[in-house]
Amino acid sequence: MAKFDKLAVMAKIGETGMVPVFYHKDAEVAKKVIKACYEGGVRAFEFTNRGDFAQEVFAECVKYAEKECPELALGIGSVVDAPTAALYLQLGANFVVGPLFNPDIAVVCNRRCVTYCPGCLTPSEIGKAQEVGCDFTKVFPGDVVGTNLVKGMMAPMPWSKIMVTGGVAPEKENLTGWFKAGVYCVGMGSKLFPKDKVAAEDWAYVTNKCKECLDIIKEIRG
Repeated sequence: MAKFDKLAVMAKIGETGMVPVFYHKDAEVAKKVIKACYEGGVRAFEFTNRGDFAQEVFAECVKYAEKECPELALGIGSVVDAPTAALYLQLGANFVVGPLFNPDIAVVCNRRCVTYCPGCLTPSEIGKAQEVGCDFTKVFPGDVVGTNLVKGMMAPMPWSKIMVTGGVAPEKENLTGWFKAGVYCVGMGSKLFPKDKVAAEDWAYVTNKCKECLDIIKEIRG
């Protein structure tokens, strides 16, 4: 069961403006990354469903976060069907993210009052997602579509809450472009967790990079 309800999760994501996106088959590595991000100020974290037995790693991370990161909303990403969403909700996912929009997932999540963020690339897709109760939607891949797409869609649909992922970099120029375009938050993966830093277990780097990003976002927002 989710520890935080929709309103609490959306508040955490909206306040920080950044959701780290990460997967690792080793639960111990995943725990350390989660802790490093939490110490850097992150309060919403997306673990992606991208490997065999990912649900087992996620279950361990949820139990770990309950003790070590009490204010963290741990969610699951890369979910494309309702059965998978149901599985992770049972394991304690606080939010569900997908690369595509599947209305069946919305039904499962709404029944448990858990927010679902589907991947959408057109105003029609975003509109359909909003109709079935999606609090925010994901534009992916961001580095392909660019900031103008977000800016263009926000003009006639200013109530929309958009998270952009893919190509988002922990740099002031990149982040400024996205937030000035109107995004609600950004999802950041490989550029926040360079493989060499993870391999070297340089968790201080991750913590400092998260702090840096959150400070930049705060400055951009004014």
